[in-house]
Amino acid sequence: MRRIWVMIKMTAYIICALQFTATVSGQQLTDYILKAKAFNESGHPEKSIELISSSLKEKKESSLFIERAEAYLLKGDYSAAISDLNEANKLNHSSGDYGLSRIYALKGDAATSLYHLELNLSSSYKKSEKEILLDPSFVPVENTSAWRLFWKKEWYSQLEKAISEIEYATSSGKMDEAALLLESLKKNYSGEVEVRYAESLVKMASGKYNEAAGLLTELLISDTGKEKYLRALARVQVSGSNYAGASVSYSDLIGKGVADAGLYLLRAGAYRKTGEYAKAIADIEKYLTLYPESRKALSLAGKAEAEAGDNLKALKYFSDNLKLHPSDPECYTDRANSYYMSKSWEWAIKDYSMALDLDPQNADAWLNMGISNLNSGRGEEACHDFRQAYTLGSKRASELISKNCIK
Repeated sequence: MRRIWVMIKMTAYIICALQFTATVSGQQLTDYILKAKAFNESGHPEKSIELISSSLKEKKESSLFIERAEAYLLKGDYSAAISDLNEANKLNHSSGDYGLSRIYALKGDAATSLYHLELNLSSSYKKSEKEILLDPSFVPVENTSAWRLFWKKEWYSQLEKAISEIEYATSSGKMDEAALLLESLKKNYSGEVEVRYAESLVKMASGKYNEAAGLLTELLISDTGKEKYLRALARVQVSGSNYAGASVSYSDLIGKGVADAGLYLLRAGAYRKTGEYAKAIADIEKYLTLYPESRKALSLAGKAEAEAGDNLKALKYFSDNLKLHPSDPECYTDRANSYYMSKSWEWAIKDYSMALDLDPQNADAWLNMGISNLNSGRGEEACHDFRQAYTLGSKRASELISKNCIK
């Protein structure tokens, strides 16, 4: 009996070890892609190529070939890009066809471009009509007769088109239109999973967050790998102030290997709301290793440090942001707010003044500069600031004017 128990424990250990190895390997793959994307986006495709070439020696993955093809494309090396996308296709059928369609379009070869585009539209990697039509890669062929003839064919079902229309209507606040589209879908496609997804979008846009979350949770039980359901669930959780739930949803997306660095900032935002500042800062730092000059990330890091009670670290982030973005009024406002919270009135006034030179319509900046001037013994300047804030809609400014400026 003891021998059997030992064997069971050893089997469980081996399974856990294999699962851990797979997780680590998957995370490494995602990290490679994130770094490569960052290099490409910052104008350093050669670094992206070097990184991915090194990682491909460890493991051949279609996603790595696709990302390296993007780097070659940025360098103008179409032949190398085509070779990599063909390699991606060998590993995962049709995974590289959209990229091949883009490259042949850039080369002005409409026939070959449309051949690969058709393969993409017939695969599980199918791109949306909107994404294709807005892709600048197709500009060289979009005025050809072959391109016009291609789009006369119905590549998308009526259900797919309706879902796309509901996504647009709900995102742009056209709720009457969205409701009518949903009603039609329920009538014509009753029982279809995507109809429930569409219903969740309408409920979310209508402020019915719990109902929307319930629908999406049901969908994820049957289809745990659906990235768009998880993203929608995270959005509805944030909208409904369920920040703990949102952080879990973002963690699921990251854990699934979705190569989107922005997820770390979104999860950091959720962690800030739940008071988990160390986790928030760790996520922001992860993002900053990829995009060290990101204005948004440096601003978030400073705010998280300030909320965690470390104003010195907050000021460091805000000052670094100002060095990188000296013409951005928000960078001055961020640092001014930090000085304001520590009652460093003179420093706060200087930064608020700079921010308002760049953006004189910021009511909160006028208000806080007024309070800073008041605490520095400059009553006349403070009243001027309060009046400016009042004209821009600040209700608190009215109270401060009554209290300090009317004799």
